[in-house]
Amino acid sequence: MRDHRNFRMAEGAEIVGRQRDAYEMRISIPLDEDGFLGRQCPACSLLFRMDAQQYEALPDDLTLWCVYCGHHAEHSEFVTAQQRERLMQAVGDLGMQIVSRELNRAFSGLSRRSSRGSGVSITYRSQPYYPRPLPGISEERLARIRTCPGCQGRYAVFGEHRYCPVCGQLPAGSVAFDALEADKARLDALEALPPEAKAPLREQGVFTRNWVDTIENMVGAVESLASATFRAAVSNAEDHLRGKGNVFQRLDDTADLFVAAGHADIRTAVGPATWQRLTETWATRHVFTHNDGVVDARYLARVPASTARVGQRLVVTGEMCRQALDDTTTLCEALVALAP
Repeated sequence: MRDHRNFRMAEGAEIVGRQRDAYEMRISIPLDEDGFLGRQCPACSLLFRMDAQQYEALPDDLTLWCVYCGHHAEHSEFVTAQQRERLMQAVGDLGMQIVSRELNRAFSGLSRRSSRGSGVSITYRSQPYYPRPLPGISEERLARIRTCPGCQGRYAVFGEHRYCPVCGQLPAGSVAFDALEADKARLDALEALPPEAKAPLREQGVFTRNWVDTIENMVGAVESLASATFRAAVSNAEDHLRGKGNVFQRLDDTADLFVAAGHADIRTAVGPATWQRLTETWATRHVFTHNDGVVDARYLARVPASTARVGQRLVVTGEMCRQALDDTTTLCEALVALAP
């Protein structure tokens, strides 16, 4: 049966077949200017995008992962709100014409009939249906294009993420380096503000808070990477970690842990000067996290060359923060080199 060819469909929608009472439609989804297709997580509702050519080459039974929250489900569940609106309008156009056709059949010739006894007259006139153009797709433009180190799939994100949409959990090294790049981007964004915008932010302590938060983030990134690397590289890792608490928050203890398990010393890998600066950065983070930035005896024991005195509050600068980011990147590279 080829009666489906009698339906009018908007550009981008096509009826390609019919099986009994079911119609098969093909509805195009416009891509962005970079050739990426939007996806939206059904759990957290956040958007990400995937390279359309690579996406089309994936198997039909693909299970897709949300790059942000890790929810994974059948790929058709990741249709975006705008794509769904486009699809539903096309389906609605077909539905209206099916109903209209059935009405034409039901009321065929009825306009010439009347019931004189009851005084009731029914008239029905058929009118052609002209579908409206399908709505376009105007989702958020690409901000960051990432390439999965595992499957080499290209995808774009609009925030912090931990997963590849195809492979799932990203390697710990990729997560750490991505976090450090995000911190650098945030520093650059604040520095790029015009002077009239910077002044009130500086007065309100936004710059200082950002620098302190960046140091906190660096320590967190290294802690996660060191923990994942140690557990992957050491078969009896839990035996080594038993009773040591948050050992990966402590630099020298982390280095000693790897050495004790038979691995290279990361202190040697990064060099003495870099290690000393890292020690000072970690001590600074501890003071701000646990003592609102006020110097204590523990800080001076870790940073004996400091000119600060007990009771003074540390001052963090943008230059210190950028140097710490470079040093932390070097440390992460040394940790990744220990991975199996």
